[in-house]
Amino acid sequence: MSDSTSESPVLDLLARMTADSLDASSLDPQTLMLVRIAALVAVDAAPISYLLNLGAAAEVGADAEQISGVLAAIAPIVGTARIAAATARIVDALDVAIEVAALEEQGDD
Repeated sequence: MSDSTSESPVLDLLARMTADSLDASSLDPQTLMLVRIAALVAVDAAPISYLLNLGAAAEVGADAEQISGVLAAIAPIVGTARIAAATARIVDALDVAIEVAALEEQGDD
C-alpha cells in the first residue's frame, strides 16, 4: 500500500489516473479530454466528475464551444434525456467551482 500523506489522496489518485491516460493514449490531450466528457455523459456521471474533467479539459485548451459540440455530436446516440442531465450536472459543477473560488477569495482577505 502507498504511504500517502496528502490531504486529498482520492483527488491525487484521480489526477494521476488522468495523467496516465494522457500518456497512454495516442490522442492529443484536448481530444482525449473531449472524449472523456462524452464518456461522462454516457455513464450519467455525477457533477464532481464533470468538475474534475472540465478543469483538466480547460488546462489543455478545450473550450465551452468544443464541449457543446461534443454534446451535440453524441445526442443522437445517448438521447436528449442524457444530454439534458449532463448539462444540468455541468452547471452544478460550475456552481461548485464558483462557490469554492469565492470561499478561497474570502479566505485570502
